[in-house]
Amino acid sequence: MTALIQVILVVAGAPLLAGMMRQIRARLEGRAGAGVGQPWRDLRKLARKQPITPHGTGWVFRAAPLLLAATALVAAAAVPLVATDAPLDGVSDLFAVVALLALGSVALALGGLDTGTAFGGMGASREVTILALVEPTILVSVFALSVRAGSTNLAAIVSSVAGNPWAVLSPASLLAAAALAIVTIAETGRIPVDNPSTHLELTMIHEAMVLEYAGPDLALIEWASAARLSVLLGLLASLFAPWGIATADLGPLALLVACLALVVKVAALGALLAAGEVFMAKLRLFRVPELLAGSFLMALLAVAASFFLT
Repeated sequence: MTALIQVILVVAGAPLLAGMMRQIRARLEGRAGAGVGQPWRDLRKLARKQPITPHGTGWVFRAAPLLLAATALVAAAAVPLVATDAPLDGVSDLFAVVALLALGSVALALGGLDTGTAFGGMGASREVTILALVEPTILVSVFALSVRAGSTNLAAIVSSVAGNPWAVLSPASLLAAAALAIVTIAETGRIPVDNPSTHLELTMIHEAMVLEYAGPDLALIEWASAARLSVLLGLLASLFAPWGIATADLGPLALLVACLALVVKVAALGALLAAGEVFMAKLRLFRVPELLAGSFLMALLAVAASFFLT
């Protein structure tokens, strides 16, 4: 039941989160904006168009959007967003969830390579480079929290933090939160690592891989990208601000409160991220590894602090 609720929230709310973030950026930049519901209108328009398959592409190109969307759905069901006692808790292991996210990224990179275009290959190579730097940081930063919980199961980690909320203020948790926030930005292609609204050939990463997609395939990719952002922001909120999440009581009232708390926390994180993007510029590509290396160092320090304080 809770896994289904989480999937419904992510499916319906991910485009709204993207629309809210665009609207906040537009207002801060002095523009009117297209409205919070514009991503849903874009998805509906794309879904009605005819899919186009470039000449020479194979099954990898066609399967990439489906695999990206499928991994986003499974991650939405497995990550403890609403409750810690769910049917998929047994598979909500840290390594399994990170592998799911990496599988979606690799599938999209292979789809970009399958086109045989210069932009597709360029975007795929950049995506894999960032992926190789991001995934270890996610593992190490969350592992710093698993030391205290004694398990790499995400539900167990969230339950441990919920049982001792003041532990969030420890040096290990603060360092892990900073590292995970940075890699979340990199994983979802946000400023300063990537610009989701750019169309400049020399700076594109995500957009370069999806240039050849159209119609329902592009709609799946756009939705999956918003869903991955929602899941990662929800995971960040659950790990470091688990207030409101249902831990023992799974009654209708507790689940309703947990859903409202999740929406408020993810919306607040999304608004903070969108506001920060207005005042930041995109980094040069060769500076991105330096930023991600710094986040990895913070994750290592968080692990060291966890063992020292345990």
